[in-house]
Amino acid sequence: MPLEHQGPLARLRRGHEELILRLLRTHGPLSRADLGKLSGLSRTTLYDIVGALVDGGAVVAAVPEATERRRGRPVERLSLHPDAGQAIGIDFARRAVHVAAVNVAHEVIGSAGEAHDADLPWPRRIKLAERLVGGLAGGTLRLGALSGVGVGVVGPVDAPRSDAEGPKSGAVDPDLPVLLRKRFGVPVLVDNNTRLAALAEATWGAATGVQDVVYLRLSHGVGGGLVVGGALHRGSHGLSGEFGHITAEPDGRRCSCGKDGCLETVASIGAVLRAHGGAKDLAGFLAALPHDPAAARVLDEVGTRVGTVLAAVCNALGPEVTVLGGELTAAGPALFDAVERALFAHLMPISRSRAELRPATLGEAAGALGGIALVLHESPLLARYPEPTSLEHT
Repeated sequence: MPLEHQGPLARLRRGHEELILRLLRTHGPLSRADLGKLSGLSRTTLYDIVGALVDGGAVVAAVPEATERRRGRPVERLSLHPDAGQAIGIDFARRAVHVAAVNVAHEVIGSAGEAHDADLPWPRRIKLAERLVGGLAGGTLRLGALSGVGVGVVGPVDAPRSDAEGPKSGAVDPDLPVLLRKRFGVPVLVDNNTRLAALAEATWGAATGVQDVVYLRLSHGVGGGLVVGGALHRGSHGLSGEFGHITAEPDGRRCSCGKDGCLETVASIGAVLRAHGGAKDLAGFLAALPHDPAAARVLDEVGTRVGTVLAAVCNALGPEVTVLGGELTAAGPALFDAVERALFAHLMPISRSRAELRPATLGEAAGALGGIALVLHESPLLARYPEPTSLEHT
């Protein structure tokens, strides 16, 4: 029966059901106590709604495997039925395509990636993405169960663009959402890939469950993202997280953005290689690092600049966790120690005991996983759950 034709009690109950489903879609597996805190529902109402959803097959309950013996009854965790839907994430990075798939129970089905030339045309990038997606989960991914595709691209993107909207400015090919919708037959959401990596790290990675996160990625470009109150912050014109264009060296080198001395002119991979002057690529630079004092000095200077910029961002935003990622972080302590020293030196003294710097954990899959998190967190596309009879035949 259509919702508008139902009585007030039926509409209220349906609203409670949709609230529980949305919380599980957004946060992944939760206990009943967690759901009670997040939903604000009374214990009696919550248990009634959850019981009906479990009986209907939309929600499943499981007891996590105990890592150690504890007294008391094990706490059940509830999640959406894994067969209720799947989402794909695609990251069209500067020099690679990365893909991942996750079901609505927040279980990662698979991920893959492949490098390409920086000037590879968009049609070939899309074909590469199709091939990689086709190989996920050993080729057993059921495209018919897909509920959405989240896509990360380089450059500014107004928040968040779907295939139903017309072209907007930015690095993305204006036909990309339409082409992907045609390929997969589901709605497509597009956002900046570094910003999506921030959301991924807060969902599955180094800052899982943290509500306020600053993320900085040091790669061929330098960018970042903000998770505020558990949600991705984009800014009014999709320009949030452009930490690479904060001035780090006032009289420094001209940046591609048109300003002088941006952090990107100091802390990108190209800038590091240029400052070193010996290594031809990042692999060569990292290989030389243990026995090359010049390389160590370069990283110390880069880390100092990065930490100083991060301190300014943290003083303004007050995050609980700051996550540092990107290929340059493979340098390890030689970089992180310098970043941490500068970060804590420039933070307000009252903030130092509350701040925490963590290395990113999701690697090259972060942008693709962030695309999935975008769908799970922000899209109503996954609000349709199968009836019990359909689950029985999957």
